[in-house]
Amino acid sequence: MFTYDSILSSHMRAIEDNCEWLGISKLILMENAGKSIFNEVSRRFKSLKGLGVLIVCGTGNNGGDGFVAARHLSASGASVTVVLVGSGKDIRTHEARTNFNILRNMEHTVRILEVKSINDLSKVEEFFAGAQVIIDAIFGTGLKGEVREPYRSAINLINSSKAVKIAVDVPSGLNPDTGEVHGVCVKADVTVTFHRVKRGLTLNREYAGEIVVANIGIPLEAELFVGPGDLKSIYRPRSPYSKKGDNGRILVVGGSEDYAGAPALVALASLRAGADLAIVAAPVSVANVIRSYSPNLIVRELCDKNLCPADISYVLNLAEKCDVMVIGPGLGLREETVVAVSEIIKRSRKPMVIDADALKVLSQDLNMVKGKSAVLTPHAGEFAKLTGVTLGPEYRERMEPVRSLAQELNVVVLLKGHYDVISDGRRIKVNRTGTSAMTVGGTGDVLSGLTATLIAQTGDLFGSACVAAFINGIAGELAEERYGARILATDVIDMIPYAFKKILEG
Repeated sequence: MFTYDSILSSHMRAIEDNCEWLGISKLILMENAGKSIFNEVSRRFKSLKGLGVLIVCGTGNNGGDGFVAARHLSASGASVTVVLVGSGKDIRTHEARTNFNILRNMEHTVRILEVKSINDLSKVEEFFAGAQVIIDAIFGTGLKGEVREPYRSAINLINSSKAVKIAVDVPSGLNPDTGEVHGVCVKADVTVTFHRVKRGLTLNREYAGEIVVANIGIPLEAELFVGPGDLKSIYRPRSPYSKKGDNGRILVVGGSEDYAGAPALVALASLRAGADLAIVAAPVSVANVIRSYSPNLIVRELCDKNLCPADISYVLNLAEKCDVMVIGPGLGLREETVVAVSEIIKRSRKPMVIDADALKVLSQDLNMVKGKSAVLTPHAGEFAKLTGVTLGPEYRERMEPVRSLAQELNVVVLLKGHYDVISDGRRIKVNRTGTSAMTVGGTGDVLSGLTATLIAQTGDLFGSACVAAFINGIAGELAEERYGARILATDVIDMIPYAFKKILEG
């Protein structure tokens, strides 16, 4: 019986990256993973002294886990042979290379055999036949596409052996997310999977055998707090063949005769976040003011001083030509604007980021957004208007009310604050980046632009809201480093590309 929810391999990689953000190196995780394999062998055999163990390793981190297990088993008296399917010089990660080099220094107790081609397998067949335990550390969650030679033949040799077979994380050949078998798959007696059960194991139990979930020291904070792994899990580099519009068309519905800056900030932030086009639909009273902020903005004029019912069809038509709509910044709350906002939200078929004055309109009837593809971005005061709930200052007090609202409306809620709280009603994350200098007006508009662009590029509303909060905070921190506490929202916008660079390349 599983005691953990299953997890996708991309989410597991995000958690591992977030561990490093917390200060827990991947070397530590690999050490703990390899030790858990050793523990499973120890649990099954009264004595390890003289036990014939064959560990079949790939050149990725799954192989690295196997190298660690080899060291621990050898130190306990087992007779250990490591078959590396590939070449030592092709080991892909620092962590796996480090542990492989340790094994090479253990030549007195550990035999290492490299299998670079299918012909080399004939030289090691006797070790498969004679082993009492075979540990499969070839692919784990790193499998992509069909299993090729010499991996295919190595897996067949594992399956033909009478040894106890232990798979590391996921049996090699099994897709960790879908449970599909890619031509051939290790049929394990036991699979030791790390931290949480991989989704593919729950979908295809035939190859996993007994499933053991090993604690490798990943703390709750690696999943709860947004980190670099969350960005890397949804980030997609631009295709060299992409054309204008492929990386996001954002529509911003905002502005009024009283406010012009807010929609411009949203649009500029969306462009700095990587959108190709940012279109601002604004009342004629402020259209030229918004144009004056930047020649990069496309401004479409609405028919009056403020958004009104006569604009509804025009705005919805614009939205159909865009990927995501941001509605609310600077709109005001005149009666005709409230009517127009309500109808646009009800009738929109595109993903929406609902912010500022649109949240106040929404508070009059939450049903208009139920089940919509939407992200709501309230601060604590706006949250109180939406729900009647006055939130405490600590993020722990805010998590359940945010989750409850998201679940009730079936939307994503991004609650802005000292720590941002994000939920889709099932999952919940907390963002800790940012600085008190970001209390300056306009940083919430920057966040809306970031969120919209990430949604346009990924289609993932929850992930985009989490990453937008994270990048917005990093950009604010970078702005404070440059200017001190007296920053502007435009300073945060200028730092968005550097925030992405810091996390993706740092």
